Amino acid sequence: MTAQKIPHHIAIVMDGNGRWASKRFLPRIAGHKQGVESLKRCARACDARGVRVLTVFAFSSENWKRPTEEVSGLMDLFALVLSREVKQLKADGVQLRFVGDREGLSARVLQHMEEAQAATADNTRLILNVCFNYGGRWDIVQAARQLARQGLDITEENFNQVMALAHVRDPDLVIRTGGEQRISNFLLWQSAYSEFFFSDILWPDFDEAALDLAIASFIQRERRFGQTSAQVQAVAS
Repeated sequence: MTAQKIPHHIAIVMDGNGRWASKRFLPRIAGHKQGVESLKRCARACDARGVRVLTVFAFSSENWKRPTEEVSGLMDLFALVLSREVKQLKADGVQLRFVGDREGLSARVLQHMEEAQAATADNTRLILNVCFNYGGRWDIVQAARQLARQGLDITEENFNQVMALAHVRDPDLVIRTGGEQRISNFLLWQSAYSEFFFSDILWPDFDEAALDLAIASFIQRERRFGQTSAQVQAVAS
C-alpha cells in the first residue's frame, strides 16, 4: 500500500453482531462479545498500517429502542470490557476517547468511561474514539447549543470547534459492515467529504483482509473536494 495515501482517520459502523449470533443460534449478546474481539483486532491492524485515528459506532442514540434485555446486556458488556482492556490499551499506546451524550448512562458506566479516558490520556500512537449513546443529529444540536450559550456566530468554523470530534480531523474513510448501505445517523457533519466503503461481512468476521480491501479501495479513489480532476492532479504533481 502507498503509505502517503493511507487514510489518517477511519470511521466504522460496526454492523451485524446480532445477525452473526442468530446465524449460529446464539443469543444476540454473544455477537456483541465477538464484536469486541473484532474491534481489538481492527485497532491493532489500523495501527500497524499507519492509521492514526479510529472512530467506531458502538451504541447509537436510537439503540435504546432495542429490547431491554439486549440494552442491559450491552451496558454490562461495555463496563466489563473497559475494566478489562484499559491496561492493555495503555500499554499499546492507544488513547481512548468517548464521544456521545452522557445523559441516560448509569453512574457505573460513566465512572468506567472517565477512568479509561484518564488512564490513556497521554497516549499518542492511536486515538480510538468510541461513539457511545451518539447520534449525528444530537451532535449538531449540541454544537448549536454551545455556540448559542457562548454567543458565537453560527459559522462552519465555529461549528467545527464544538463538534464532538473536534479533537481530530474529519474521517477520510467511513466503513460500514453487515451489508447495509446507509449512514444511520453517524457522523453526519464530519463525513461530508469522506469516502464510503460498504462491506457484506458481518462485523464479528471483519478481519485484516477485509480492512485491507477497504483501504485499497480508498487508495484508488481521487478526492477532489469540489475541485476538478485536472486541478487535483496539478497540485499532486
